Amino acid sequence: MPAHPDIVTGATNTLLHTKTTAVKNPLDPAIQALLPNMVRIMREANGIGLAAPQIGLSLRLCVIEIDGVVRNLINPKITSTSRETVLFEEGCLSLPEEYFSIERFAKVTVRYQNEKGEEVKLRAHGLLAVCIQHELDHLDGTLIIDRYRKQRSHS
Repeated sequence: MPAHPDIVTGATNTLLHTKTTAVKNPLDPAIQALLPNMVRIMREANGIGLAAPQIGLSLRLCVIEIDGVVRNLINPKITSTSRETVLFEEGCLSLPEEYFSIERFAKVTVRYQNEKGEEVKLRAHGLLAVCIQHELDHLDGTLIIDRYRKQRSHS
């Protein structure tokens, strides 16, 4: 599928390789308007996750929708991981039609603020855990191509 017009693309795009800035106030009207817009763009692009840098904003937030559940992750941080890993074939809305086998932690615990500003602690496994790690990579300026190259250099 071709790239969505609102999504920043390209493995060499500097914005996609820049660490994001924390959101100061999740209840800020601009953030409250941004979240549903990000969900709309993600759905239009047939994605399951979208990070703010992918739409040109250097903010530490992302949206994820798996099994019909939308999660708005503001200032997310992975606080623990399993030792077990999984190999997962991943795509990325910023790298249309490119797929890479990426090794990820099988389980993660993430802390974040939701759209109401509430602190949330989420334990995730399976596709949700993989998606969380993928989106948080975006927030730290890492693309799947970067992770894939690093994996290959260590094998």
